[in-house]
Amino acid sequence: MSAKTYHITLNGKVYEVEIEEVAAGTTPKKTTAPADVKPVANTSGESITAPMPGTILNVLVKQGQAVKKGQVLAILEAMKMENEIVAPADGQVASISVNKGQNVNLGDSILEIA
Repeated sequence: MSAKTYHITLNGKVYEVEIEEVAAGTTPKKTTAPADVKPVANTSGESITAPMPGTILNVLVKQGQAVKKGQVLAILEAMKMENEIVAPADGQVASISVNKGQNVNLGDSILEIA
């Protein structure tokens, strides 16, 4: 039997899982996941998306700029309220997908952090 390793994304975190092939008619052995399972580093960067439809009032960072977790990256106006879009982790701005004044929909990419 052979095992294959996959990367699964769940709630924005990447996990490494191993799946073992079993022959038809055999009972797979029971395994339990270790308690210390940790997410795998997201090597492709983290996409910051719009949490709701609105208008980008301002983009406060530039491509290539280093950012810290919690730093405000952009301001999104939605339902007549200004919403701060913050960095979920330390990193560097890899790309910016929006411009000031642009309308965005729920889930639209705002920027990427590597």
